[in-house]
Amino acid sequence: MEQQRGLLLLLLGLQLLLMGAFLYKNHHHHDLTSFLRFLIQDKTEVGQELPFVVQGSSPGLPQQDVYSNISQIHHVDISRENLPNCPIISPYLSGPLKVMIPENLTMEQMVEKNPLVKLGGQYQPPDCWTQHHTAVVVPYYGQAKHLQHLLYHLHPFLQRQQLHYAIYVVNQVNNTIFNRGKLRNVGFWEAMQEEDWDCVFFHDVNLLPEDNRNLYICDIFPAHVSVAIDKFNYKLPYRGYLGGVFALRPVHYLRINGFPNTYWGWDREDDDIAARLKLSGMFLSRPHLLFGRYHMLEEGLDPSHKQSPESPGFLGPIQHRWQHDGANSLGYRLLSKELQPLYTNLTVDISVSAPGAPVPS
Repeated sequence: MEQQRGLLLLLLGLQLLLMGAFLYKNHHHHDLTSFLRFLIQDKTEVGQELPFVVQGSSPGLPQQDVYSNISQIHHVDISRENLPNCPIISPYLSGPLKVMIPENLTMEQMVEKNPLVKLGGQYQPPDCWTQHHTAVVVPYYGQAKHLQHLLYHLHPFLQRQQLHYAIYVVNQVNNTIFNRGKLRNVGFWEAMQEEDWDCVFFHDVNLLPEDNRNLYICDIFPAHVSVAIDKFNYKLPYRGYLGGVFALRPVHYLRINGFPNTYWGWDREDDDIAARLKLSGMFLSRPHLLFGRYHMLEEGLDPSHKQSPESPGFLGPIQHRWQHDGANSLGYRLLSKELQPLYTNLTVDISVSAPGAPVPS
């Protein structure tokens, strides 16, 4: 009986390997990623704590500093055109990370720690050709310390995943109330004008990932990846929560008409996105709770994050406006585009709007 069971498990394992090899050989990398995520899909009920998750690490894997052994990633003595393809699973992944930000950190120190990052926050693996091209869009409104900590932590995190990536910081000016959805839309369009990205991660400035197996790549579904935040005891605060870090392929973005432009100083745009996904007939992907772990920096929000009287409760049902409020109604003025050592800074005036869109004074 035990022999039969062992043989059955062996056959099942071979089938999984063959299926994975088939998907990879036929260039269905996104399908393979989705397939692997399905295999490890979390079965825990939303809101239920996982005792071994709350302890801060995966069983048997110690937490490491995000910069541990990062020097293993370096240029090789091979011409660029002769580099091999990157492996399906990066050899530099270490698992759980300890969030450690040095005191009195300077930009010069951060640049020194990330010598392979090019001007504008662009990076390509120096030792292989990657299949994954990800833009990271960060809505920003004066949280300088948060941005510094995010850049320090996120660059080595992404380099370990062997991605081609760039970080775009969308900086809102002119004293209007913070509008995260509109800044996300601006970041998407500006990033896509620069590169043909196949994946865009929309990333809150105050969230630091705690496990580099949480891959910043897109698959066949939109993905909400910040599913286990320490502030919420490493569980979803509610089933439809989509805040924090959200990933879309460009086709997904267009299908849901981007993000709403009409939520000023309010977090309800996340609930709006959940409705857009449902109304456009798309499913949502989430990583395992072991992987989608984040540390939230102390908020300290600017007073301009307050709710505008033009916001959520006064906008009416989403089903009547989502196809008219988003990517196709975006108005903004790009004031400057600066290639900083670790990111591209997009300074924008988003008080510009399409006719009929409310803008607070």
